[in-house]
Amino acid sequence: MAHFAKIENGIVTNVLVVDNAHEADGQAYLNSLGIEGTWLQTSYNANIRRKFAGIGDTYNSVSDRFEPTQPYDSWVWNESEYRWDAPTAMPDDGNDYNWDEATQSWIAV
Repeated sequence: MAHFAKIENGIVTNVLVVDNAHEADGQAYLNSLGIEGTWLQTSYNANIRRKFAGIGDTYNSVSDRFEPTQPYDSWVWNESEYRWDAPTAMPDDGNDYNWDEATQSWIAV
């Protein structure tokens, strides 16, 4: 089975499964069913467009890939690690922490 993500304004809004018989023409097939829109293939093993697209993810049209949702406004994209990083590293003391955007700090749970 092939998976296709619907892209609206650069954001993934839906992900549907399409029979392998329609993998090559997934967007046209979905549109023919009345499910209009821009549909791009994605894959669980991340060999198509870097990651499996999830609702809320961003589609980067320049690099033709899906990127995870930015968790907080202050976090910055780490291209080499392909992830969002907090402005300060989470303490590595064995405790659990949550990010507090208001104070831009890690709060022990």
